[in-house]
Amino acid sequence: MTSFIAFIITLGVLVFFHELGHFLAARLCGVGVEIFSLGFGPRLAGKKIGLTDYRISAIPLGGFVKMVGEEPGADIAPEDIPISFTHKHVFKRILIVAAGPLFNFLLAVIIFFGIFMVSGTFILKPIVGAVQEGSPAYKAGIQKDDHITAINDKKIDTWNEMAEIITKCNGNSLQVSIVRQGAVFVADVVPEINVIKNLFGEDTSRYVIGITSSGDYISKKLNIFEAFAQSIIRTYEVTELTILSIVKLFQGIVSTDTLGGPIMIAQMAGEQAKEGTANFVFFIALLSVNLAILNFLPIPVLDGGHLLFFFIEALTGSPVNTRVREIAQQAGMFVLLLLMIFVFYNDISRIFSS
Repeated sequence: MTSFIAFIITLGVLVFFHELGHFLAARLCGVGVEIFSLGFGPRLAGKKIGLTDYRISAIPLGGFVKMVGEEPGADIAPEDIPISFTHKHVFKRILIVAAGPLFNFLLAVIIFFGIFMVSGTFILKPIVGAVQEGSPAYKAGIQKDDHITAINDKKIDTWNEMAEIITKCNGNSLQVSIVRQGAVFVADVVPEINVIKNLFGEDTSRYVIGITSSGDYISKKLNIFEAFAQSIIRTYEVTELTILSIVKLFQGIVSTDTLGGPIMIAQMAGEQAKEGTANFVFFIALLSVNLAILNFLPIPVLDGGHLLFFFIEALTGSPVNTRVREIAQQAGMFVLLLLMIFVFYNDISRIFSS
């Protein structure tokens, strides 16, 4: 039951923000909105305010905004032409379509901002937890619990700062300043190349000195400006990693077995909800970025497919042929149907193999 409730909440928040982006951009551009729906299928409940029917529908696997004159070639009453989507300038249509995925990015920023404001950020101290025998650090006399304070006279405050300097040293000798039981001394360390597995299981080479972190950290409270900056940075990092994962997927480096559908999302949402509110909302932020990127893919029936047609129209000065659009939409629907079947197969396979 927890997984089901968490899934409904997750999907509801993601879909609401996505469709809210389309809705607000449409109203900003003077386009009439006939329906704002959370879910598909039969209308369960709602209220009509002005032109718009705000509703909750029976199938909670998405949502939609139906605009006046949304379909090219549709019959439109003369009095509705001023509020027709199709009759708006192409750049306004681009804005309306792009606003959905952009609002998913905005949701991620808002969530990360809230987390940073409440919890601050955790900084890993540059304290040695273990030294690999025979490593450059071992040969230089570095020991467990040593506190690294500087490298080549550059002050070190965090483990990440230290790791970045070592990675970029090109094998040059480093003067590592260390505090050990109140005593201060300098060790000359020559990093060595080591082959490790990255996040995607690929072999990568980088310079290391053979130490691991103690795991000691400090919690730092952030002001509103620092929290906002960190929320932008974190959203960018998640976006970059997601795009890289998609590229690795097409390259065959990431297995298609990692793809999941509604069942996997429900399971993960339930697990994160049990871990606590912070974990759950963080999970929603990650999914929101994934949803934004997925919708920007240039696949007909997705927002990215519509944007592709509108960009072509902007460049050529005339809309893409209706027949071409119809064929592309059918092909896009077929691709998405195959993808849905595949991820459901993966979800079911994981259930039976667990």
